[in-house]
Amino acid sequence: MIRSLAALALTFAPALTLSAADWPQFLGPNRDGSTPESVAPWSAALKPLWKQPVGEAHSSPVVADGLVYAFYQPKGKNADALAAFDAKTGELKWEKSYDRAEFKPLFGNGPRGTPAVSNGKVFTYGGTGIAACWDAKTGALEWKVDTLKEFNAKNLFFGVSTSPLVVNDQVILLVGGKGAGVVALEAKTGKAAWKATDEAASYSSPVRAGKQLVFLTGGNLLGLSETGEKLWAVPFEGKVGDLIESSATPLVVGDLVVGSTVTGGAIGLKVTESGGKYATQQEWFSKPLTCYFSTPVAVGDYLYMVNGTVSFSNPTITLRCVELKTGKVAWEKKNVGKYHAAIVKCGPAGKETLLMLDDAGAVTLFEANPKEFKELAKSKVCGNTWAHPALVGGRLYLRDEKELLCFELK
Repeated sequence: MIRSLAALALTFAPALTLSAADWPQFLGPNRDGSTPESVAPWSAALKPLWKQPVGEAHSSPVVADGLVYAFYQPKGKNADALAAFDAKTGELKWEKSYDRAEFKPLFGNGPRGTPAVSNGKVFTYGGTGIAACWDAKTGALEWKVDTLKEFNAKNLFFGVSTSPLVVNDQVILLVGGKGAGVVALEAKTGKAAWKATDEAASYSSPVRAGKQLVFLTGGNLLGLSETGEKLWAVPFEGKVGDLIESSATPLVVGDLVVGSTVTGGAIGLKVTESGGKYATQQEWFSKPLTCYFSTPVAVGDYLYMVNGTVSFSNPTITLRCVELKTGKVAWEKKNVGKYHAAIVKCGPAGKETLLMLDDAGAVTLFEANPKEFKELAKSKVCGNTWAHPALVGGRLYLRDEKELLCFELK
C-alpha cells in the first residue's frame, strides 16, 4: 500500500509545548510562517508601542507566556546573550550571557539562529556552534554544548545559522560532523540522544512534518525519522564557488516538500511510503525560483516566495506568486528589497492576507491573490533587518540592527 505525505498526516504539527497565543520558535508555532490571527489594513503610519536596545544579531524575536526573547551579541563582548522583555510593556526582565570565541563574519556579528521556547526552557544555537538551554523565567543557564568541538565539525563561512527544533524532549540541530550531520540533544541535559548521517551543514533550519524531520542540508533535501533513521534523500544544493549557501527552510504542504536555494532554484517533491520504504518523485523544478534565506509560505494552491541572487554590486529581490502543483509563476513584483524579505501568512483559511517585512525595514500588507499583487497597507517600521517578525495578540514584534520593537496591528 502506497501512502503519500498527506495520507500519513505529514503536514506541519506543533513541535513545542505552547499556549494559544505564542510565537515560540523560528517561523511561528508550526514553523511555516503562518498564524490564524487576522491583520486589517492600517491607515496611518505605524508607531512603536515600545522599543528596547539590543546587541547585534540576525536572530529573530520569539514570544511565549507573555515574554519576548531576543538573542544577540552584547556590545563590546565576545559573548552570546539572551534577554527577556515583558511583551506588553517592553520592560527588561533579565539578560544573561556566556563568553565564547571571537567570530566576525561578513554581514554583521552576533547569532543567526532563532531561539525555541518549550516547557519553561529557552534553547539557543549561537553562531560559533554553542547550543544552550536557559530557564525561561529567570534566564539561568542550565547547560551549554560546543557542538563543533563535541562532534568534530567545522563552522560555516557566515557562522552557524540553524534555528533549533524541539521534538519529543529533544533539541534537533544541523551540525555537519562526520556521523553527526544531524544531532539530537536531550532537552534536560544537553547530552547527545542520537546523531545521524554525514550530511554537510547548511544555514537552513529543520522542520517537523508528522513523524518525519525534514532538512535542507549542504547537499540534499533529507527526511529522517524522529530517531535519526534516514528515510529519503534527494540531491539539492546551493553553492557559490565552494561555499555552501543553502539557507531557506523547507516547506511541507499536503503531499509536497518544497525546497529552494539561492543558486539551485526550487523543487517540488512528492514523498510516498510503501511497506516502510520511502520514495520521492519530482513534481516540478524551476531554476529561476531562487530563495536566499527567505522561506516561502503557502496559501491554498499557491506559494508566495521571495527570490533573489548572490550579488554585491546590485542586489535585488522579487516577490512571486507561484502555482504550488506546477512551479509556474502567476505574477511577480520586482525590487521589494535587496537580499531578504520575510513573509507571514495571517488569518483563517479563505480570509488570508500576507505581511511582508523587507530588509530596509518596511512592512507591507497585501492580498493573498493569485491574479495580481494588491497592496493593502505599508509603513516604515525599523532600520535594516534580516530577522523574521513575530505576530502575537495583534502585536508585531521585530528587530533591526539596534533595537527590538513592538507595534499594535489590531
